[in-house]
Amino acid sequence: MQLNGMAAIVTGGGSGLGAATAERLARAGCRVAAVDINEAAAKATAERIGGIGIACDVADSASAEAAVAAARAAHGPARILVNCAGIGTAGRIVGREGPLKLDAFERVIRVNLIGTFNMLRLAAAEMSEADPLEDNERGVIVNTASIAAFDGQVGQAAYAASKGGVASLTLPAARELARAGVRVMTIAPGLFHTPMVAQLPPEIQASLGASIPFPSRLGMPEEYAALVEHIVTNRFLNGETIRLDGALRMAPR
Repeated sequence: MQLNGMAAIVTGGGSGLGAATAERLARAGCRVAAVDINEAAAKATAERIGGIGIACDVADSASAEAAVAAARAAHGPARILVNCAGIGTAGRIVGREGPLKLDAFERVIRVNLIGTFNMLRLAAAEMSEADPLEDNERGVIVNTASIAAFDGQVGQAAYAASKGGVASLTLPAARELARAGVRVMTIAPGLFHTPMVAQLPPEIQASLGASIPFPSRLGMPEEYAALVEHIVTNRFLNGETIRLDGALRMAPR
């Protein structure tokens, strides 16, 4: 798909991977709606890129429907959806205070997995009604998993399960939506320099970067965004999860 003039929605667009992706797509000519539960952050991204910022809880049906409708009103039907919204709450299954609270596990699943599916289903429905482009393509959806889906560490049961669900969703979604000309891909990032990591002490950040085989540093959000751009423009990429991790394989803890 050619990017210029296409309407794009980026969830988690207020910071980190989402903000970098929104900026990259805007530079390529997309009309971008940055969606984030933090409305101020979404609007700040939108102001930088000349798009719109929309407050949205991706795990809530009504909130997501309203966000997609607002994006459509401003830019027309979405052709591109990039799901970057997510949380990374950690917790052992059985810790010092007993078993992990079920609502803590449920919250991570709800935001990371159900939130991804919620936006995917709404965008896919909209894309399916759009006019076909080259190769009868109508839209592209890029989800965000994590290498924790495959190398989940101690304390990451909820996070790994949520991201494993996103990875497992990729192929059946791509197969089902193929008839509508909608591609579905997933990126599984490794350790990236995101706001959450930036809060860690510099020595911890350096240690994390040194654990990556090559290049031995944290990934940059712009590198994630570059892969999103390639996925959208390369029509033969479909139904796959791509690890973006510098060959990192995480240890048990």
